Formats: sequence, structure tokens, C-alpha cells
Amino acid sequence: MLGAVLHAPGDIRVEEREDPRILAPTDAIIRLSATCVCGSDLWPYRGIETVTEPRSMGHEYVGIVEDIGSDVRTVRPGQFVIGSFFASDNTCEICRAGYQTSCVHRQGVGSAQAQYMRVPLADGTLVATADMPSDDLIPSLLTASDVLGTGWFGAVAAQVGPGKTVTVVGDGAVGLLGVLAARQLGAERIIAMSRHEPRQKLALEYGATDIVTERGDEGVARIKDLTNGLGAHSVIEAVGTQESMMQAIRATRPGGHVGYVGVAHDVHLPGHELFFSHVHLHGGPAPVRRFLPELIELVQNRTLDPGRVFDLSLPLTQTADAYRAMDERRAIKVLLHP
Repeated sequence: MLGAVLHAPGDIRVEEREDPRILAPTDAIIRLSATCVCGSDLWPYRGIETVTEPRSMGHEYVGIVEDIGSDVRTVRPGQFVIGSFFASDNTCEICRAGYQTSCVHRQGVGSAQAQYMRVPLADGTLVATADMPSDDLIPSLLTASDVLGTGWFGAVAAQVGPGKTVTVVGDGAVGLLGVLAARQLGAERIIAMSRHEPRQKLALEYGATDIVTERGDEGVARIKDLTNGLGAHSVIEAVGTQESMMQAIRATRPGGHVGYVGVAHDVHLPGHELFFSHVHLHGGPAPVRRFLPELIELVQNRTLDPGRVFDLSLPLTQTADAYRAMDERRAIKVLLHP
């Protein structure tokens, strides 16, 4: 089969790789209908995460079950499935509390930028649709595998709800879908922080009421101006840098909540400032599996249209072009069709 492999920063190649096979009785093999490039894939692509050896890439996926291990009970060959970027048993005490990405038997799910992939712990990781979805729904269902579920968790972690003012730090796919989640969860006001006109436009279409183009201290001051000097009730941090985290914390009012879902890189919190801020912090790798049944239903009944974050679609063979487009911010998110 064909699959994307990162050899070094900036060096992504689509190569012939061995077909995946069942390694454990809890595994499933999926023929991928669509996959994509994630913003977090850019960390190693840019050399911010060390690349010491060739690495198979991709962790967002939807597709049709081809084969299952002898212990798999909840999915069967021929079904269309969506899964999380971490495999979980969905039965342990941590999973039952809703934190499947910290499952005691957690396994990474990778190699999704390919034609086929192996998913471990299939019963706890995969959710099958009731029937085969129409082609136009596949991009939106694909977002549920990561960026929609991550934006949704950011909103839930930030305690978004009716009557709340929400600020979203980050205008990538996760931030934009955080805007969509905030609207769906009933936020009264949604402030999107973005400097890029196409992303601003989509944020407004997804429910943002205000756009703030400033960053850092200037951005925080603008948020305060818009909230009677208090700051937002809820802030979704969807970048993962020191600047974005501090911007999120400082834009939150005392007693407010920050939901941080950007993959943190060299983030250091000043204890004294945090102590006196009275800001709640909650986040981490989104437990996408917790939200999958609800999100799949919202997509299939066309209440949500998150697939619009894909503004470029390319064949798998052009994965290198997909990475370049996202790295250069010419695309919000690139869908790959195997």
C-alpha cells in the first residue's frame, strides 16, 4: 500500500509500505475513505519536534472495516467507522469517567495518511455509523476523529454555555471548530482571534460575533475592552505556544475557565500570576471517543457542517504538497483521499 513517511523536517514522502495486518485479537484493519493533515503534524515537519528516524504519519481517519481480530465484537467488516487518535478500551475506570485519551491501556493510533491502517482496541476506539454515509458527509465525519472533537473538548473544558462570553485563541481547524462548538453549546458571544481574512470569514459563519486581530498583550487589552474590563468567561486555547497560553489566561476573567487543547511546546506557567488570577485551567489531549456518538449524530442529521474547514483536497500521492500548503498557511486544513 501507499503511505506517507516523514524522513526529516520538510521531507515527507509517499512510499510503498507493508500492508497492515492483525497483530492482536482486539485489532481491526480499515480501508481508509479519507484522511488529512493535522496542525500537530507540522511540529515534526517544521523540526520543532525531533525527527530521528523515518516516521509514518497521520492520526485522523474514517473508513470501512476490512478485517477484525477474533475478540472484536462491536464492529464488523463492511461497516463505516470513525475513531480517535488514541486507542482505548472504553471500559476502564478512566474511560468511564470520560477521559479515554488517558485510558490505562491507551495506545497511539498512527500511520493514517495511507490507504489502509490498523486500529488497536477496536471495540473501544471505533464507532460505526448506522449506514454508509453519503460522500458529502465524509469530510465532516473525518473532523470528528480529531479536530471537531478537540474543539468540542476545548469548549467543554472551558465551561462554555448559555450566557457566556467565549474567546477562541487560534484560527486553525481546531480553533474554528471551537467556535462552532461554542455556538452549538449556546454561548452568547464568541470572540475569535485571527489575522487571516478567510479564517475570519469562516469563524463568522460558524458563529463568531467579534473578530480580534491583535495578539499578545494588545490582544488581551482588546478582549478586556470588549468585556467591560473583565475578560471572557470561557477561553479556548488552540495553539500550544507560550504566547497563546498566556494570552488565553490573561484574557479570562477571575473565576473563568481556560480549555487548552493546543499541543503544548515549551509552555511555562508563572505560578505567582496564575495564583492571583483565579482562572481555572483544564485541557489536554481531547477524549474524542467521549464525544463521537453525539458528534456523528450532529453531522449525520446535518446540524453541524464542520467539514468546511477543509479548504483543499488532494490525492494521497500529493501529501508533500498538502504539508507545504498548511505550513505556508495557504490552507486551513487539507483532506487527503487515498
